[in-house]
Amino acid sequence: MSADPSPAGGDDRKPGSQSALRKRNEQLVIESLREYGPQSQAELSRATGLSTATISNIVKALATSGLAATHPTTSSGRRALAVTLLEPEDVAAGIDFGRSHVRVVLASPGFRVKAERFQPLPVGHLAAESITAAAAMLAELLVEAGVERKSVIGAGVGVPGPIDHRTGTVIQGAILPEWVGVDIVTQLQSTFKMPVFADNDANLGALAQVTWGEHRSCRDLTFLKIGSGIGAGLILNGAPYYGHTGITGEIGHATIFDQGLVCRCGNRGCLETMASTAIMIELLSRGGPRTITVEDIIAQAQAGDAATLRVIDDAGMAVGRAAANVANMINPEIIVVGGPLAPLGETLLAPIRRGLIRHAVPTIGESTVVTMSALGDRAEALGAAALVFAQESR
Repeated sequence: MSADPSPAGGDDRKPGSQSALRKRNEQLVIESLREYGPQSQAELSRATGLSTATISNIVKALATSGLAATHPTTSSGRRALAVTLLEPEDVAAGIDFGRSHVRVVLASPGFRVKAERFQPLPVGHLAAESITAAAAMLAELLVEAGVERKSVIGAGVGVPGPIDHRTGTVIQGAILPEWVGVDIVTQLQSTFKMPVFADNDANLGALAQVTWGEHRSCRDLTFLKIGSGIGAGLILNGAPYYGHTGITGEIGHATIFDQGLVCRCGNRGCLETMASTAIMIELLSRGGPRTITVEDIIAQAQAGDAATLRVIDDAGMAVGRAAANVANMINPEIIVVGGPLAPLGETLLAPIRRGLIRHAVPTIGESTVVTMSALGDRAEALGAAALVFAQESR
C-alpha cells in the first residue's frame, strides 16, 4: 500500500518526493485496473489503500492523457463512476465454441471489446472444422480492428464440456462428443501460433461476471449456463475454483429423480434430461409440424403460451433444486443465470428461486441472490479473453 502524496515541495528526483509518490500511486491504480478490470473509484480506493480524493485526481489525469475512460455506474445501489483502463496495443482473443456456433472477440487489457464476430456451425461439427472457422474469423477481426498479429498476447478458449486440466483434453460428457479426446490446446496453438488457454464454458461465464460484469466485487459467485447442456462455474473467495482435475460444476449431471430419461452420461434422471434447451425443444415440438427453436420458446413464452410456460416452470424448479445443493455446500452470495434463455428474464428466474428456496437451508435460500447475466450470450467469449489477461498478470 502507498501513502498519499505529501504537500508540494522538494526534489522530484528523490524517492519520497511528491512526483515519485504520485507516479507510484498512479501505477497502483493502473495495476488494479489491469488485474480486476473496470472498477468504481470507491473500489479503487479500497483495492489500493489510497484516499478517494487521491483516486479522483489520478483518474482525472489518466482520462485526460487517454489512458482511462469513465462512465456512470451503480455500486451497492448508489451512483458511482466506473473507471476503465485504455491500452490500445496489446489484445487478447476470446473464443467460444458451442454446439452450433463459434464466437470470437478481441479485447484490450482495459476490458473493452475492439471487435467481435459470430458464426453458426452445423450440429455435430468436428473440432477441425470449428478451429478452421475460428482461425479465419480471428484473421478477419485483426484486419477489421487494425491490430497486428504480434499484438495478440494469447487466445482463451471455451468449450461446452469438461476439460481435464492435467492433459488439456475434452473428456466424456461434453455437449460436443466429436471433441472428446481432443487435445484442444495443442491443436489451437498449432493453428493460431500463439499461447492458448482452454476452459469449460461455464467456468469462463463465471469469470466474465467478476471481470466484465456488474459483480466485480463479489467473492463467492455461481454461474449457471442453461443451454443444450447445463453447467456451473464457481468463483470462491474471489478466484475460479477448479478442484483436483479441473472438472467442477457438472450440475447438469446431478441426479434430480431416480426415475426419468437416461442421460448421455449413462445415469438416469439427470438435470439435463429435465431442464436443458434440448429437452424443452423435444417436449414442445411433439405433435407439431416442425421442430421449434430456442427463439420459438422465448417468443411463445412471451406470448403467454400455456404449454411453453409450464415447461419453463418445471425446468426452472429442477434447476433451482440442483442449485440448492450447490448453495448448501458453498453458500454463494449470488447465482447468475446465463445461456440462450436469458431473454426470458423473470419467467425463468422465478421458478429457479422457488426451487432454491424450497430445497436449500432456509437462511441460505433466502439470502442467495438469483439474477440473470447482463452479458447475454457473449459471457463465455468475454470470460475467455479475461482468462488470457489473468494468465498474463501471474
